Amino acid sequence: MDNTSRQRIIISAFIICGLFFFSVVKLWQLQIIQGSEYKKISIENMIRIIRSPAPRGIIYDRNGIPLVKNTPYFCALLMPEHLEKIDISTLAQILSMDSDDINYIIDKSSLSPFEPIKIKERLTFKEVASLEARRSDFPGLVISTEMSREYLYGNVGAHVIGYLGKLNQQQANDPEYKEVPQDAFIGQWGAEHLFDKTLRGSAGEKIIEIDALGREIRLLQEKAPVKGEDLNLSIDINVQKSTEDAFEGKAGAMVAMKPDTGEILALVSRPSFDPNIFAKGISFKEWLALNQDKKVPMLNRALQSQYPPGSTFKIITAIAALSEKVITPETKVTCTGGIKYGSWEFGCWKKGGHGTISFHRAIVESCDVYFYEAGKRVGIDKIAEYAKKLGLGSPTGLPLVKERPGLIPDTKWKYENKKQPWYLGETFHSSIGQGYVAATPIQMAQLMSIVANGGYIYKPTILKMEKPPEQVPSIGISQKILELVKSALYGAVSEGGGTGGAAKSSLISVGGKTGTAQVVGIKKSSSSLPEKYRDHAWFVAFAPVEKPEIALCVFVEHGGHGGGAAAPIAKRAIESLYKENKIKK
Repeated sequence: MDNTSRQRIIISAFIICGLFFFSVVKLWQLQIIQGSEYKKISIENMIRIIRSPAPRGIIYDRNGIPLVKNTPYFCALLMPEHLEKIDISTLAQILSMDSDDINYIIDKSSLSPFEPIKIKERLTFKEVASLEARRSDFPGLVISTEMSREYLYGNVGAHVIGYLGKLNQQQANDPEYKEVPQDAFIGQWGAEHLFDKTLRGSAGEKIIEIDALGREIRLLQEKAPVKGEDLNLSIDINVQKSTEDAFEGKAGAMVAMKPDTGEILALVSRPSFDPNIFAKGISFKEWLALNQDKKVPMLNRALQSQYPPGSTFKIITAIAALSEKVITPETKVTCTGGIKYGSWEFGCWKKGGHGTISFHRAIVESCDVYFYEAGKRVGIDKIAEYAKKLGLGSPTGLPLVKERPGLIPDTKWKYENKKQPWYLGETFHSSIGQGYVAATPIQMAQLMSIVANGGYIYKPTILKMEKPPEQVPSIGISQKILELVKSALYGAVSEGGGTGGAAKSSLISVGGKTGTAQVVGIKKSSSSLPEKYRDHAWFVAFAPVEKPEIALCVFVEHGGHGGGAAAPIAKRAIESLYKENKIKK
């Protein structure tokens, strides 16, 4: 072997050794230094995590009648890392969508690269079949099953039951919702919102192995979703529906309570809305239509409408005047159709006057002049004191929506807010529930409940109670006085000349008081005015008179007289509750 050949052999040996050494180093780097990292990447390319919301608990009425149900539906999802391989236009064609809409959904998605993007919900069977048939064209496509909410009574009770909506940005950042899958529906209104955590349950999770096309090969791990707890509301859906039907297109509210517990038996706010449009994902157009509707269907009139309560407030003036002993049951006042105070005249609703009238008949016939005199004797500050004691002027505490507090004026309030002294004429107005006085329908229902149960305030609730509530302290009004007022309220419905005769029932004894709240100071018949200028109609009631089991307030916006517009609705609500002879406990 010559020197040249020997050199070639040595050089080749060095090269081979160098390559071998480089390979060993590279393998060491790949397997030892970066092995765990590459292993992670490999696993992540094979494994996907699919999270799914749990079926929500079912909401029942107080008699066990389901108000909602869960309905399964299909969704189309895409794995983010396969997006480049997806033919968006073909996918859009199958899903009857616009390609731009799909691209928008993908662009706005800020999910983890390993969590799927929901492209479309509520797929039809035809869409599912078409996607499955062309599965190889859509690597990374996942078809999952989720649950939708169906509201079985449509818009009936919508302001109590509520609706679902997707997590908004604020909620997504709230630890309260950290376990809720992105894009899931949660309670956004009413009982669905108040008790969302209870109804929501625990989300499920599937860890699956996929192939190169993103198809599921096998299930590696699964945590089944845990259904939310069921909920029993206090409302009676038959009373709710019957009362809502009785409004017959009118706007207004009705709240019916159990006087001995505070349970809400029905809470009506009309017009209403169909929560099913939220459960399927409300469109911008639908949302705009709801919010721009001049009839304001999203307003909960039971808690958020406050107006002068009209003559229903005479119950307060009566209790204050009797309690302060400025009048007695025997006190009589002569009504000639109005009184004069300085240059002002304060009329009675009955132009010809009621003649000389007693306390009982003054309530029965709702004589304004009698209560001008009673208010004058007891004074505005005492009237305000008793009104507040009976729950007016502050929220009742039912957390359905932000509740309006109403307004109970007194001399201090007038000075602080108007920088003026209080005038007697304002006491006249306040004594019959006009002027500055304002109340919500739920406050007036609670007032009627307190009178009916003998002087106890129970906080309103929309949950059915499993046992009687703890006895609350009495507000300290004489039982004798409350019985006098209840007797007069029974007379207002049952006696000749009573203003609440339209609520008289052949099924059950009813006590009640009408109220007509003036909207504008026009001395014309309310019915001859355009609707927006017509008076508001009120009626508060309780039944049966001997042992009250229901107390309620009906408010009809621009309804005219309380006796003509609100009392018949109250009668229908009460009778619907007693058609089976008693309230089901």
